[in-house]
Amino acid sequence: MRNGVTIGQAAAFVGVTVKTVRHYHKLGLVEEPERDSSGYRRYGSADLLRLVQVRTLAAAGVPLAEIGPVLNADATQLATALADVGRQLTERIEELIARRDTLDRLVDGDQALLGDRAVALLERMVGLGFPAGEVANAREGWILAKVLVPDGFDDYLAHVEHALDDPRYVALIKRAAEAAAWEPDDPRVAELATAMAEHYLANPAHLKIVTALQARTEAATRYTLIARHGEEQTSATTRAAAVFENELRAAGIHIPRPDAR
Repeated sequence: MRNGVTIGQAAAFVGVTVKTVRHYHKLGLVEEPERDSSGYRRYGSADLLRLVQVRTLAAAGVPLAEIGPVLNADATQLATALADVGRQLTERIEELIARRDTLDRLVDGDQALLGDRAVALLERMVGLGFPAGEVANAREGWILAKVLVPDGFDDYLAHVEHALDDPRYVALIKRAAEAAAWEPDDPRVAELATAMAEHYLANPAHLKIVTALQARTEAATRYTLIARHGEEQTSATTRAAAVFENELRAAGIHIPRPDAR
């Protein structure tokens, strides 16, 4: 009577593939049984036990390179090694949970990129009747602002929250959104830019929306990337922004120039 089972039977009993068993052999995790008189390797109870132990640890997330030392340790060392593996698994679980939470926020949209406060402001703009294009442009500009001027982003949002309480400000920004469809040489462009400059100068709290995102270093580059986001170089919006900024500069407000450093 032949003792033991074939590699195929051993793999099936343990719940792995033959290829996996052979991989365990290659790594030295399980010794290969001697061949019997018929030339077959027969796996006895001790071999099956070792296979079960290796498979169980591997399934628990223990790296294959660490399984050998764990199983070969004495009782005290084994307990210590398993406790250490448990801590590592806990860290991996926490990392995976954090990744899952990030994916959940991405599914929800802007929370992962902007945070709840900015998302609430975008929703508020929609409720106030801002055009979808203006809301989308604000969203993209805010993403850039959060990356380029992270220290000033929360203060900037606070200024926007305050300004949205003023119907005059809301009406002015809606008007500016409409200007995107105007021709650059439309006389209304300069009129709008002047009206916006006058409003900001008359409302210092609102003016902080313009000045809050000026970075301490590379100010001109970062400011231009944010302020000019989404504009075509020959658009009415670009012309209005240029007139608006020049009027603020004329009033003594520091606005970085695109050609400055």
